[in-house]
Parts: sequence; structure tokens; C-alpha cells
Amino acid sequence: MQPPSSLESLIPALPEDITKLAYETFQQGKSLFSLGHKNISTRLAKMFVPRQTKDIKRLSSEALLKLQEKRSQLLEKDWQDARAGVYPVSVLFDNPWEDFFRYYPEIWLDLTQIWQRSQKKEYQTFAPEIDREGYPKYYLQNFHYQTDGYLSDMSANLYDLQVEIVFSGAADAMRRRILAPLKAGLQNTSQKSVKVLDIACGTGRTLRFIRATLPKASLYGVDLSTAYLRKANQSLSEIPGELPQLAKANGEELPYLDDCFDAVTSVFLFHELPPQARQQVINEAFRVTKPGGMFIICDSIQSGDAPEFETIMHNFSIQYHEPYYKNYTKDNLVERLEQAGFENIQIENHFASKYWIARKP
Repeated sequence: MQPPSSLESLIPALPEDITKLAYETFQQGKSLFSLGHKNISTRLAKMFVPRQTKDIKRLSSEALLKLQEKRSQLLEKDWQDARAGVYPVSVLFDNPWEDFFRYYPEIWLDLTQIWQRSQKKEYQTFAPEIDREGYPKYYLQNFHYQTDGYLSDMSANLYDLQVEIVFSGAADAMRRRILAPLKAGLQNTSQKSVKVLDIACGTGRTLRFIRATLPKASLYGVDLSTAYLRKANQSLSEIPGELPQLAKANGEELPYLDDCFDAVTSVFLFHELPPQARQQVINEAFRVTKPGGMFIICDSIQSGDAPEFETIMHNFSIQYHEPYYKNYTKDNLVERLEQAGFENIQIENHFASKYWIARKP
């Protein structure tokens, strides 16, 4: 959802230091809210799923300070990119307020079912009305132990709120780290002719930010979930510009011709794929990217990237059902990208996320 019109019209007229203070206050509010939610839910989880919580490791005070430092660096980078015109400053305040007030109570209502599935190690349960035909086996999971996996409208409605809480309000800022290299890589191409594909577009958050960055580009998105595509279409139809073309498709078999897109992106997908699927998605991204085009991946940091995140990665694999995450944290995506044919691969790390920026010769 767009920021309220009064705020949107006010932002350009505010002095820069006031706007930055407003952004920092906004982010601090999201962080404190997420922290409060996690503290309460963790205490309750100790009562309902003690077997799971006993293996959770506590973060040292030094690690907590380092994490706060890296989060602050991420937010400063977010602010500087907006200030430099990579995307409008108003994007910094883009938040699904309507969804928050409408669906946040459902997160608490759903927690008891999540705890029950976690306690019983049930991670492939779906409501009878959920159609499971035509999906790869690895996709039919209750990722995060959430109800109906990614195949229900409720899941789609709660997803963005849940991810923001997991990342202490910094999920959107991490998504936006793909925008500067994306825009720089397309600077010699007329926006009117630019075509960008987002693989596993989910609820459309990344496409919203790409639209703000490249207002005249033709945008495309694919996802396996009809429910998430429905949510994405609703969200994207609220913002100015040409509506992105969305399609239900597996990233392993994209429904597009060879050499079709100037850029391809994928955000928070690869840790939920088994190794062979990761390679096939990369192969398909290479196939549909134009010569000279680029492929940008954003996902979780990996083992060895930062010592302070090792405990968090350990806890993540315990708290959430992520069957392919441990393998992902040790996977060499540079080798996979090179195997597909990409070159000039650059790597960046921002807070809890890692980025691969690759070129097709």
C-alpha cells in the first residue's frame, strides 16, 4: 500500500534532516515492535514447544551490538540510495498499513497451530480444499510451519508482516539493496525498452520497489502460488505505472523465450530450494537474460560471511521449518552462476542478506 497521500505529498517539502529523522524513527518503531512481538512469542513458545526452544542459543552481548551496527549500516545505505535518487524518498515509507491493522491479529491466532505442527514435526499438512496438484514435491512444505505453506490466501496475507518481524523491520530495506546495481546496470538502456523479470515474486514487494526505481520499464513476475500472485496483483494495481505482467510458473521452467529480459532478479528464494533446483533456476535465468544483461540474487547470508550471524543461522534452522537452508548456507552460488555461463560476478553483504550480481556475456 502507498504511504498516506498527506505523508507522500509532505515528504518532498520537508528539510532533508527532518526527512531522515522521520525515516530513522519509522525504522526504530518497526524494530521495537518486532522485538516486542518476538519476546512475547518466544516466552509463549517455551510453554507450548519446550523441546524446540531448549536448543535455541542465546546471542552474546557483543554479537547483539555487532548486529545492531550492521542493521544501522543497512538503513544508512537505504537512506543514501534514496537521497542519491536511486528511488524516491517516499519509497522509504512504503508500508502495508492496511494489511498490518487487518491481519496482525491473525498472526497471533495462527501461532497455536504453528506450535502444534512444530511440536509434532508436521510440515506437509494442508487444508482439504488446497489444490496440491502440479507443484514440485519440495514446494509442498509448511515453510516456517505456517498454515497451508504458500498455497492459501491467509498465508499470502500474513507473509510480509511475518518476514518484517523476523528481520526486525528491515526486510524491505534488504530487498531494496538490489535496486542500485539494477539501475546502474541498465543506465545505458532506454527505460521504455527495458524488461525486468522477478522470479518468485511472491506478494510483489520487490516489484513495487523496482517500479519506483524504473517507472517506465516493463516488469514481469512469476510465482508458483496462485494465492500470492493474487495478493501481488492487488498490491501492484495500487501504484502508478504499467501493471506488471504476472504468471504462475516454476522458476525451473520459465515460460519465456531465450534472451528476453534485460535483467532478472530473485529475492529470498534460493534458501528454499534444494540444490538441483537452485542450479536449474540459475540456468533458466541465464537462458532468458539478454546478452549483456544481468541477474541479481538476494538471499540470506551464508556460513563464514559473518561470525555474529552463525548463532542466528543455527537458531533459524531450529525455529523454522526450512529443509534446504543448511545446505544453502554452504552452497557456492558463484560456481553455480559460472556453470550456467554468467561472469563478472560481484558479491555484497548487507545486514542479514547476501547478493550476487552477475552478467551474461
